[in-house]
Amino acid sequence: MNSALTSCEHPDPLQRGEGVLIFHDAGQGRKKEGQCESPSSSDLAYGILDIPPWYLCIFLGIQHFLTALGGLVAVPLILAKDLCLQHDPLTQSYLISTIFFVSGICTLLQVFLGVRLPILQGGTFAFLAPSLAMLSLPAWKCPEWTLNASQVNTSSPEFTEEWQKRIRELQGVVMAASCFQMLVGFSGLIGYLMRFIGPLTIAPTISLVALPLFNPAGNDAGAHWGIAALTIFLITLFSQYLRNTAVPVPMYGRQKGCRISKFRLFQVFPVLLAICISWFLCFVLTVTDTLPSAPTAYGYLARTDTKSHVLSQAPWFRFPYPGQWGLPTISLAGVFGIIAGVISSMVESVGDYYACARLVGAPPPPKHAINRGIGIEGLGCLLAGAWGTGNGTTSYSENVGALGITGVGSRMVIVAAGCVLLLMGMFGKVGAAFATIPTPVIGGMFLVMFGIISAVGISNLQYVDMNSSRNLFVFGFSIFCGLAIPNWVNKNPEKLQTGNSPSSGLGPLQGQCPRGPSSPGILVTFISTPGILQLDQVIQVLLTTGMFVGGFLGFLLDNTIPGSLEERGLLAWNQIQESSETTKVLEIYGFPCGIGTQSYASSWTRCLPFWPRLEGGRKEGVEMSRLTLCSQDPSGERPKGVPETGM
Repeated sequence: MNSALTSCEHPDPLQRGEGVLIFHDAGQGRKKEGQCESPSSSDLAYGILDIPPWYLCIFLGIQHFLTALGGLVAVPLILAKDLCLQHDPLTQSYLISTIFFVSGICTLLQVFLGVRLPILQGGTFAFLAPSLAMLSLPAWKCPEWTLNASQVNTSSPEFTEEWQKRIRELQGVVMAASCFQMLVGFSGLIGYLMRFIGPLTIAPTISLVALPLFNPAGNDAGAHWGIAALTIFLITLFSQYLRNTAVPVPMYGRQKGCRISKFRLFQVFPVLLAICISWFLCFVLTVTDTLPSAPTAYGYLARTDTKSHVLSQAPWFRFPYPGQWGLPTISLAGVFGIIAGVISSMVESVGDYYACARLVGAPPPPKHAINRGIGIEGLGCLLAGAWGTGNGTTSYSENVGALGITGVGSRMVIVAAGCVLLLMGMFGKVGAAFATIPTPVIGGMFLVMFGIISAVGISNLQYVDMNSSRNLFVFGFSIFCGLAIPNWVNKNPEKLQTGNSPSSGLGPLQGQCPRGPSSPGILVTFISTPGILQLDQVIQVLLTTGMFVGGFLGFLLDNTIPGSLEERGLLAWNQIQESSETTKVLEIYGFPCGIGTQSYASSWTRCLPFWPRLEGGRKEGVEMSRLTLCSQDPSGERPKGVPETGM
């Protein structure tokens, strides 16, 4: 396998023709006769194996960092109140720096050793619900004095112990739950389940990654619709209307020295340019006091000084380290809740893998790559728990959407983004400066990103016969329930509690049970049965995760309702997977530096479910198929003696 890190193995991604810098897709557009080409491959500025110039990698990495910034900063800020830190912005900045640092480590691990697709890793919202549920228990509720800013002395040992013992509890439960995720990944269980998953499962799963986020994205954009609309307009203008416009830029080469060349700047940096322009406009409006200064006024969140306290108190340099808040503790109730979040996170990540592969023109990820990806995400959660982010890590859907806008699918750009995250985690002032990006700018960007992710999910239906009432029922019912059920559960959480818990209003009851006309009666005490807290948390987290509800229903219905392979889209999907060149699949999803090839692999490693399969020949293509279906003849019939894949 040729390493993707060896630039001499690939042509120069920037080739000059008539004075214009044009992009080379490193074979992404080449295909054999009869081979289906990814719809996005011809639009790529850089393919997954391409290596852009180092200076472009830096700017593209910063662009991915800015795309993920809203989610990365939101997680510790949401947890701050229940950690008793709402009046301690300095510690909040420490948590932000820590999650930056750990996200950088996990991103590099995922790109080099995990699924090997250009996917950024960051904090996960799937862990927030069980984390907040655990911190809302009576034992972990913040004392009243911590809620009063006048009574809080952030440097006192008493206050420090109050918030550190809570985050140590979160560390312990996240680390324990991460072991479950590593087991599911590295044991090959997640890869085994992929044989039952087809387009009618993947389509609602990917779409529901983004569709339920319309509320937070709309709220962020609604902080100032004018600024959000400007951001949307600029991203649309740069990525769609001006994508083929070449802009004169200064270039330097050893042979020709300084010169002016034309470069498709808008195609490569649409998000970065849009954010910077909108951010600068907000800065001007803030300096001139055009935007309101009252925190309750509409448009206040468009100011750039709303988070200035974080910038002023953040240190210039701070190195996060494992156990910085003390030795983690653990509770059983929290572990079960976080495991529910882990399941939801795995479903989302699998959807992100397929969406990312489709956007960068790569073959569908083989089972061994999915196993490694989920296993490495579990390892990332373990590291996040050890470092004390108060959260885990997962694949970031926002950055998958950015791939579709920029057309830059190079994983070296994500390596650069991981390095940027590491630096931002160590240089507190720099990371805090980016945290001042106004909320409506982030909201406008999210509206575009999440829309693209939803469309990528629906695009998987091109393999399915959508004239079939069966398929219309499966997809429509799955995606609608994925929106309706979580919405109802969020509004009625008490209806799903097991037993007659006190919170449901059915506390201990007392009554007189008469025995007869002359009997004084017996005083009977009716005591409600307490609910099982762990089970309540698991049910609530799973049923409030739209991608889990929709994906599970699609999985169940597609594998139980009768339908032919052609009708379900499995024939066309399997043919595309089998047509992928084995060497190309291994080059993208194999280990770097040739590890895993026959010259490096021993016989026992081939038995590992996360190790690249090297049995050779056509069998590899089938083994790395998403559905592990049998080969089909032109008539669509299966060879005799080979069973059909099903539940």
